[in-house]
Amino acid sequence: MKKIHILGIIIIAIAIGAIFTTLNNTSTYASFAEAASEPDSEFHVVGKLNKEKEAIYDPKVDANLFTFYMVDNKGKECKVILHKNKPQDFERSEQIVLIGQMQGDEFVASDILMKCPSKYNEGQPTANK
Repeated sequence: MKKIHILGIIIIAIAIGAIFTTLNNTSTYASFAEAASEPDSEFHVVGKLNKEKEAIYDPKVDANLFTFYMVDNKGKECKVILHKNKPQDFERSEQIVLIGQMQGDEFVASDILMKCPSKYNEGQPTANK
């Protein structure tokens, strides 16, 4: 075999290895029930903040601890523990995406993404609250 062929085979092998590594590290969208069935896996859970229950954030005690309750898109409510500070305009968010895993009956989030209300509502200005 020529050196160029050997080099080509090595490059292809490295590319295949990189693809498999990337596929193993990806998380998937799920509900709290699905995340509870696989507690060792990381999931993205989409839902809405339960505004009827208290969200607890006390930066004097622990600036990197924020707890709240969220209802996923299938209607299941779960306590969420986020080991980061409380995001700005958290209560105004329309939808929340949590990234993390279940630990017992609680979802421990490593990160949070929020969809906040838009300034524009189909061309009509929104009323200030």
